[in-house]
Amino acid sequence: MIAVQSLRRRGNLFGMAVNMMDRRGGRIILGIDPGTATMGWGVIRQEGNRLHYVQHGAITTPSTWEMPRRLGRLFDGVTELVKGYRPETVAIEELFFNTNVTTGITVGQARGVAMLAAYRAGIEVAEYTPLQVKQAITSYGRAEKRQVQEMVKTLLNLREIPRPDDAADGLAIAICHAFSAGMGRQRGKVGVGK
Repeated sequence: MIAVQSLRRRGNLFGMAVNMMDRRGGRIILGIDPGTATMGWGVIRQEGNRLHYVQHGAITTPSTWEMPRRLGRLFDGVTELVKGYRPETVAIEELFFNTNVTTGITVGQARGVAMLAAYRAGIEVAEYTPLQVKQAITSYGRAEKRQVQEMVKTLLNLREIPRPDDAADGLAIAICHAFSAGMGRQRGKVGVGK
């Protein structure tokens, strides 16, 4: 069992302890919603066409830290997650540019360190656009964020919508991969580390 720090202790990882007792068979998928301030993550277990919730959380970095330190914390956090949960695949959201190019660049850097952590661990990386994630979860590519969150709650049989929002997005990305891979089609880009 690996200890994952919570927000109450130094503010870098938000979530509970990694517990491999939850694995019980099936394949583990780690979904990541990249960001430099908050990187949401969600872990699910897929057994055939059934999905089981394992855990979710967020890796956070203070805005007062310099970018290399923030990226180092994100890399260390994802490395800890892949070592603890040993996923078969890390599914990550592709970069979506809106109007703020600076934000797009920093999110791209966060994506890069998450992908590097998975690559270094020898884990397959699959990438999905926000449109693909929404389509997989709600059957509508232009769904609102709240609709996606409600479907994540329903699909994983949760009592409430996962918080923070970034963690719910991480779960949605993991579910998108499970649906895409489970149906014999790989909609996202895929690469394998090492």
